Amino acid sequence: MVQKVAVIGAGISGLTSIKACLDEGLEPTCFESSHDIGGLLRFKEKPEPGRANIYQSVVITTELANNMHHSEVLLYMRLYAQDFKLLQHIHFKTTVVSVRQTPDSAATGQWEVETERREGQRETRVFDAVMVCTGHFTQPHLPLSDFPGTRNHYIPYFLSHLNETHCSCCYSNSVNIQCSLIGVYLSTRSGAWVVSRVGQRGLPADLVGTSRMDMMIQKLFPSWINGMVEKKLDETFDHALYGPSHIFCVPDFFEQIPVVNDDLPARIISGRVQVKPNVKEFCGSSVVFVDGSIIDEVDVVVFATGYNYSFPFLPPALQAKSGYRLRLYKHVFPPALTQPTLAVVGFIHSLGAINPLAEMQARWATRVFKGSFTTLPSEETMMKEIEKDTVTIYACSEQNPLQVDYIPYLDSLAEQVGVRPNILWLFLKDPRLALEVWLGPCTPYQYRLTGPGRWAGARQAILTQWERVLQPFRTRLVPKPETRASSRRSVIVMFREIMEDEECVRHLHSLGYPLLQMKIC
Repeated sequence: MVQKVAVIGAGISGLTSIKACLDEGLEPTCFESSHDIGGLLRFKEKPEPGRANIYQSVVITTELANNMHHSEVLLYMRLYAQDFKLLQHIHFKTTVVSVRQTPDSAATGQWEVETERREGQRETRVFDAVMVCTGHFTQPHLPLSDFPGTRNHYIPYFLSHLNETHCSCCYSNSVNIQCSLIGVYLSTRSGAWVVSRVGQRGLPADLVGTSRMDMMIQKLFPSWINGMVEKKLDETFDHALYGPSHIFCVPDFFEQIPVVNDDLPARIISGRVQVKPNVKEFCGSSVVFVDGSIIDEVDVVVFATGYNYSFPFLPPALQAKSGYRLRLYKHVFPPALTQPTLAVVGFIHSLGAINPLAEMQARWATRVFKGSFTTLPSEETMMKEIEKDTVTIYACSEQNPLQVDYIPYLDSLAEQVGVRPNILWLFLKDPRLALEVWLGPCTPYQYRLTGPGRWAGARQAILTQWERVLQPFRTRLVPKPETRASSRRSVIVMFREIMEDEECVRHLHSLGYPLLQMKIC
């Protein structure tokens, strides 16, 4: 029987996993290699080896506020950890060195977890289950071998902070550029669709067009919806105009992860950023592009080319791939295990927040651990579903192997947990709530309406969610202007008074308005 659970990592996935363990009556022990919680969302003044870092001005879309600064998101995570008493279960400055099955794991499902403290002390403990929450931003991807001349060029190719006003070349398909520089050249091989954080009427873009009804229409008419989205994006700024057409020859919108950036169009139109094609080679301090153009005296090259995932502490047998994807059933469980006591949480990407995805994965994993509530299908069935899972609305490729459809994926796990909302039943029982669940943005409250982990305040939270979205805008209260209809009535009344005044009528007639001799009845 599973009781003691090792949680590796104290980012958002690790915190939700600790809470899920506590909700199911399990005993979690979390190991975090750094000195604090937050993971990727905690900005580091000095980058740490083997640990990804966000840039200082990053803004994150969340549900509690509209596009909070990363420091505010970290504050929310601290409040979350304090409110649910998670900190007491975390061992900081402790790195997991290895995770291996015990000799009798076929029967018990147990794992030996070896850890190392900053001071060098090592310790091995046995756990009934393991939750891996280290994410997929672990090893920087630096494709230096793809470009001739990288061994001989004289340009620094990576800097964490660009504080000086120099000329730089950024190579990336999706990059947020710090443009306090004299010249920035954005080199991109295939281009990308650029999406603003601000949606229709100034509302958060991730809350517009993300309802269950929108997802159903998208599923029924994928080509039409794709064309509509691309047309809307081109109305904001023409992607072909802002970069040579051969650069912005991008795939369909739903086949590639878009770039969320509000500043890039303004930087391009002001000339502070120039879009260039793929880099051909480096020659000394010059950069040569595939179209033959050359930029001389480049001071720094920033490779914003993403990260490769890595789980050095796991046995190689658990890191087998299916195509470009790690072989995990529903992106969580390795299918080859005799006992399903190891789960990967937060190793996923979608057009939606990671928090609800990781939370739902953790809720499902902990119930599978307990065994009496949820069981997994046979290994053969799981393998078939893994192979089928690669054929989604997103093309599974080396660039986006972790991509899933947000609402369908959440619903598939919610059904396993027993918390998926029954829309038809809601329309019969509570039509007002049903309409908001069907037509409104799909927020995590929907998975707290019923079943395990039910929250009594979920219904009210759903019905009032737009109030919380609008509240941050109400920083300057002004009286409502008079309606257009009342203004029109005032003009009519004034005109009637003029026409009833004979002296005014004679004056207007003398100015050349003969029709105004007629009075209004």
